[in-house]
Amino acid sequence: MPQVNANTQGTGAGERNARQPHRPSSNSSIVGPESVSAGDVGRITIELRHIDKGFGGVEVLRDVSLSLGAGEVLGLLGDNGAGKSTLIKIVTGVHKPDAGQLFFNGKEVRGLTVDRARALGIETVFQERALADQLSLWNNIFMGRPLTHWLGFMNVRAMRKITADLMGESMGFTSAVLTPDTRVTGLSGGERQGLAIVRALHFEADIIILDEPTMGLSLKEVDKLVQFVRSIKDAGKSAIFIDHNIFHVYSVADRVVVLDRGRVAAELPTSDYSLDQVTDIMREIATSGTFVDPRRKQSGHAAETTKTTGSAS
Repeated sequence: MPQVNANTQGTGAGERNARQPHRPSSNSSIVGPESVSAGDVGRITIELRHIDKGFGGVEVLRDVSLSLGAGEVLGLLGDNGAGKSTLIKIVTGVHKPDAGQLFFNGKEVRGLTVDRARALGIETVFQERALADQLSLWNNIFMGRPLTHWLGFMNVRAMRKITADLMGESMGFTSAVLTPDTRVTGLSGGERQGLAIVRALHFEADIIILDEPTMGLSLKEVDKLVQFVRSIKDAGKSAIFIDHNIFHVYSVADRVVVLDRGRVAAELPTSDYSLDQVTDIMREIATSGTFVDPRRKQSGHAAETTKTTGSAS
């Protein structure tokens, strides 16, 4: 399994230029208590409280509350129109909620923007189209954040060196055919997603959002991607894994949150629910908006149900 070293060392001042301290944007503010130490695995890194969002009179998210812990992989599942994309766009500062609160490391964040979310250590890994096929590996890793010499010129040598280190230590690319100058078009789908994940970790992302990363991948490439997702957790980072396919998510997720028509319909720790149980619950939610907890059913206690209503886009 590829091991991600989130603190891969670079060459001289060039890398220091690429790793600027997080600075608050003038368009957002943070209020609240001091954050807990980053080494405290189990602390809450993101918390959403009672989030509402609508477009043109249509409610897309209604009273959504959820959290993401440090070193945790959270699976976010739901049918088309469940509100997954809108929720992630709120976390990444693309959309502003109509109501509710967002907390990062124990501090409330108001007026979140895309730049501020990135400064807080949040990176999104989109489907493979987010990479530039005709550019080299090193160009893709440092796209938009190049290393520079003290005079301001690009430090190509340093970027190639760091890319070579990442290829061997983090991406597991051992073939002599692949070099930092290799074009992305020569990589498989799984390797491309791995490149995007490693890029996010290299720039010290604490939270990586994976937006439908398995789309268009073969079974072999999905297996490789799953290894990269595990390496995020091994690096002590957190991830939100968004997908339609429970089979891809379940094997790496610590918890699964199911969205249905704009509401949190179920929150299921994978240590407590089998894959079959989660699948059955998702099926029930999709058809009726209600599910019966299989653990309660099996123990003979009165069944507990959760109901969701309404619509989302």
